[in-house]
Amino acid sequence: MPLPFEKPIDELEARIRDMRGYADDQHVDLSGEIAALERRLASLTRETFAKLSRWQRVQVARAAGRPTALDYLGKVVEGFTELHGDRALGDDPALVGGVARLGDMGVVVLAQQKGRDTKENILRNFGMAHPSGYRKALRLFDLADKFRLPVLSLIDTPGAYPGIAAEEQGQAWVIAACIQRMSRLRVPAVSVIIGEGGSGGALALGVANRVLILEHAIYSVISPESCAAIRWRDAAEAPSAAEALKLTADDLLEQGVVDDVVAEPLGGAHKDPAGAIDLVRAAVEREFAALRDVPSEVLMRERRARFRRMGRFLEAA
Repeated sequence: MPLPFEKPIDELEARIRDMRGYADDQHVDLSGEIAALERRLASLTRETFAKLSRWQRVQVARAAGRPTALDYLGKVVEGFTELHGDRALGDDPALVGGVARLGDMGVVVLAQQKGRDTKENILRNFGMAHPSGYRKALRLFDLADKFRLPVLSLIDTPGAYPGIAAEEQGQAWVIAACIQRMSRLRVPAVSVIIGEGGSGGALALGVANRVLILEHAIYSVISPESCAAIRWRDAAEAPSAAEALKLTADDLLEQGVVDDVVAEPLGGAHKDPAGAIDLVRAAVEREFAALRDVPSEVLMRERRARFRRMGRFLEAA
């Protein structure tokens, strides 16, 4: 299902498919006409995505067909072995973690997993982790330090699960504990925001030495809908909230919240998942190569300094 602003692009893609099918069926050469339409398609896609509003970027970040965390894990790292459970209550499918190899280097991986369809979304709780998920993350942070394994986290969540049971089990406390523990890692840590980065539920895995974000991903203290419901008492004002929140990759890079933006294939990661995964792998390998020989004390000091710089401002006279 195309996004509203993608309909002209989708219609042109359909025309190209129809023309190719007709050429094959009738054994006629329409390569010139098809090539012209493909050039027009590329130009239209480039123009459309160059002028997206912040709300439209929110829609792209949530688009069906974007690679999920497990899609990235299948190609970015090798030999991924999932580790289950928090040793207290249970295993949360919304937060996947384990050990793997990235090139010649062992890594600990944590990933927030949304579903690829309705059934899996229900199983994964739409990527919204319970306290047991964050306790699993704490366990894996300890494992990373113990065995000197760098940490890779893939962020994609609307936020931590806000249900009563989660609050009773200490949701706020365990998120704060994750933020504190990750800030004290003695190994390199790289976080990649691959879709939605929502509030403390995302920050719990985002206190890294390097924070990357995909070109059409978002990162914010609150969702536009929730912000609109609080500020304007009307969730329909979400587009206005998105503008005010400045949650796009370009906004975040300008503010120093993220360190780099990973380009997506033309038309977004949902149009070319394999291409997006290749770009993320290259970016992750580059960041870990730069951090690999940095002493633990320097990693910790620079990580803390990075986050303490956020939010500083000057008042105009």
